[in-house]
Amino acid sequence: MKILILGKNGQVGWELQRSLQPLGKVIALDRSVNASGLSGDVADFSAIQNAFKHINPDIVVNASAYTAVDKAESDQETADLINHKAVAHLAQLCQQNNSLLVHYSTDYVFDGKGESPWVESAAKQPVNYYGQTKLNGELALEKSQVRFINFRTCWVYGAHGQNFIKTMLKLAESKSELSIIQDQVGVPTGAALIADVTAQVLRYYTLQPFEQQLHLHGHYHLAPTGETTWYDYAQYIFEQARQSGVNLAIQKVNPIATSAYPTLACRPLNSRLNTQKLQKTFKLRLPEWQQGVAQVMNEILKT
Repeated sequence: MKILILGKNGQVGWELQRSLQPLGKVIALDRSVNASGLSGDVADFSAIQNAFKHINPDIVVNASAYTAVDKAESDQETADLINHKAVAHLAQLCQQNNSLLVHYSTDYVFDGKGESPWVESAAKQPVNYYGQTKLNGELALEKSQVRFINFRTCWVYGAHGQNFIKTMLKLAESKSELSIIQDQVGVPTGAALIADVTAQVLRYYTLQPFEQQLHLHGHYHLAPTGETTWYDYAQYIFEQARQSGVNLAIQKVNPIATSAYPTLACRPLNSRLNTQKLQKTFKLRLPEWQQGVAQVMNEILKT
């Protein structure tokens, strides 16, 4: 089995290169041209077509994404190209090649209202342009009739790449006081967990007869158990750092409302995701969010 990973140097793509190795031959590409003359730049449709022609993948895992939420408000063309049009193109190629397409989306396809965790079938109403492009990408998957598994996740972090943990640690080393948003609720989701669950799901999927595989396609929510706010998340990061012997300058952390920290793009207040469909369908158990954060922090602090 040949597995093509696109976006190999992102937080999730980096971990996928590890987690998918036992399943088959893994070819991981990024936007650059590798030694074989292949590129995984999803915005370059001819390059992707060339990669498909030479690799003929059984499974394509698309970890490429435009994730600059605020920048997407002004750079709409690029955001739509990568999160929507490129996904539609991948779906078309996978459909023609009879490849399974694995994709990653976000809780930003919902409007963030209420306090209940979002189920997969809940009404979609993004509050910013980034969320709209991700939703358009999902709709392109559905329209294409390609065999796909789409994981919606939230608050992604990893040891590789930039994220909230690294930002907080850097600020806490130099600033004595910080103000952190307390009215947005979600769950930090590790790139390693996303990659490991992807591997488990693909293993389960490939062991099923074709008729059963048809019932496994669609959207799934992927996140650890529990919930927190950005404020409490930051406090947990500082606590773990101090327990590891890191000297922090931070003395005071102020909880603030989203309205006190205006951004170009609106943010959903409720990013909770109901993961029961994923757990029941693929017979998985998801860990508490603190476990993954502690492990990644240990890795970050060591380096």
